[in-house]
Amino acid sequence: MADRMRWRYGDTNPVVAAVGAATEIEIGDLLWQDVDNAKPAAAQADQGSEPANQEEFAANFLGVAMQRSRAGDTAPVRVATTGVFEFDAPAGNRELGDLMGAAENAAGTALRNQQVAPVMESRYAVGRIARRETNSPVTALVDIRSTVMTGGVYGGSPSA
Repeated sequence: MADRMRWRYGDTNPVVAAVGAATEIEIGDLLWQDVDNAKPAAAQADQGSEPANQEEFAANFLGVAMQRSRAGDTAPVRVATTGVFEFDAPAGNRELGDLMGAAENAAGTALRNQQVAPVMESRYAVGRIARRETNSPVTALVDIRSTVMTGGVYGGSPSA
């Protein structure tokens, strides 16, 4: 997926994260922290099911990429750890506060880098719906919460 600035509003509370030389990151990617490097969602090893993939990702959720990193680059990237972002999502009704997690690919083998899906519990979530929608389009405004930097969605406060 090409770079896409997904930030819409709110404080982003950015951090600068290390990136391995072999890792490719696009602007707008959901990122997780693998030991000491940021990686996009699709780089997480398959955990065997969508809930297991979402739970593992949410536990290590770093934030949303605000800069790109091409293969071979070793410069760190800026990562938003909070804020409201517009992500691709399945169509449907959304209520304020509904939980959203990283979406899985159609094959069920990996997460998508720039797509979210509804989840039932905060342990699977990377954020909450920030705009109520009925018969919503295929995007969703999501107030993200980095687990690594803010403790995640559970008990988190809304973005300023």
